Amino acid sequence: MTTPRRETLEKLTPVLTKRWLSPDAWRLDVYERLDGYAALRKAIKADPDDLIQLIKDSGLRGRGGAGFPTGLKWGFIPQNDGKPHYLVVNADEGEPGTCKDLPLMTHDPHSLIEGVIIASYAIRANRAYIYIRGEAVHAARRLRHAVAEAHKAGYLGRNILGSGFDLELVVHSGAGAYICGEETALLDSLEGFRGQPRLRPPFPATHGLYASPTVVNNVGTIASVPYIVLGGSAWWKTMGTEKSSGPMIYSLSGRIANPGQYECSMGITLRELIELAGGMQPGHNLRFWTPGGSSTPLLTAEHLDVPLDFEGVSAAGSILGTTATQIFSDQDCPVYATYRWLEFYHHESCGKCTPCREGNYWMVRVYRRILAGQGTHEDLDTLLDTCDNILGRSFCGLGDGATSSVTSSLQYFKQDYLDYIEGRKAPRLSEKTLVGAH
Repeated sequence: MTTPRRETLEKLTPVLTKRWLSPDAWRLDVYERLDGYAALRKAIKADPDDLIQLIKDSGLRGRGGAGFPTGLKWGFIPQNDGKPHYLVVNADEGEPGTCKDLPLMTHDPHSLIEGVIIASYAIRANRAYIYIRGEAVHAARRLRHAVAEAHKAGYLGRNILGSGFDLELVVHSGAGAYICGEETALLDSLEGFRGQPRLRPPFPATHGLYASPTVVNNVGTIASVPYIVLGGSAWWKTMGTEKSSGPMIYSLSGRIANPGQYECSMGITLRELIELAGGMQPGHNLRFWTPGGSSTPLLTAEHLDVPLDFEGVSAAGSILGTTATQIFSDQDCPVYATYRWLEFYHHESCGKCTPCREGNYWMVRVYRRILAGQGTHEDLDTLLDTCDNILGRSFCGLGDGATSSVTSSLQYFKQDYLDYIEGRKAPRLSEKTLVGAH
């Protein structure tokens, strides 16, 4: 295990994670002793439009994967339209490798609640929802307990802190469908319908929850708001890069010495993150990795020094996504890893769009043939052709994400596919997996 250099350790910028190691940080009294709800007291005295401008000036971008400017999204909400406004927090964290929101809600739920109250005040919403993944039982309990504490203390409910602003916050547990991480499918699920993506336009900003103006933001995005209110936009921009400001929680998993959450200024490199994590596991050398979860194109050891911000990763041919950095070594097979991800996307496809529903079904079967030693050279063309028919032809990004590992693994590791097809590599799957696969 390597010891990080001082200059690498200085890349750690604990902001959202600064309370995680404090005993009982999830309790209201502890949170208040650690600057909790100070930002709300400041924000509630400001004009809502000034708060929206503050978030715009900070350059805060969505932490859920797309990286859309948060202040701009808030500014899309029409005012004086006579309709109720809603804030919905997307806490349906379900992508393989992604694990930054659950620890935040478990260890520091009041930071999210404080962000919800400030954001709701800014967009003039009197009702807010946190849509959390159904399997996240412990985090949901912590959230509900924190909501009850905040309500009792006067931070939620009627006439918050004597401001005349009212807000009710509901923690809603979904049924555990990955598709509900897509914002319009989430809204349908919240309304009691089957979670499936909507055709856009219209967009949630004007026709969201119950056909009313709605802002949908990720947990990390909303939890960042109190810190920006307290520290100011200029302070926030001292971290990160010019177009990707602030810190980011990078979730490191795989063949490293110390997997976990590392909050650093955006623009840090994988080389530095691996150093912070104690280096690669003994006997393992980096071969491929995902910068933002299983829905982002694979990168290789050649990309160790790519800046991990929205622009840097995009220039390298991938997507920053949810910063779920899965690290694989020379002892891992990119073909098998892609197959396992595809099984996930095939299982989680809602079935609404034919390219995604059928394409993932058949690609899984092609991979089973290849990994069982019965693949053909034509299978590789079939995979690329299928990806071409899925990409950009689905209502939401699930279909696009499913193709990412397929096309990128064929780009960088085609020889691994050929080794299975031409018999140089022993089959990874048995012939039993081929039943019904032809």
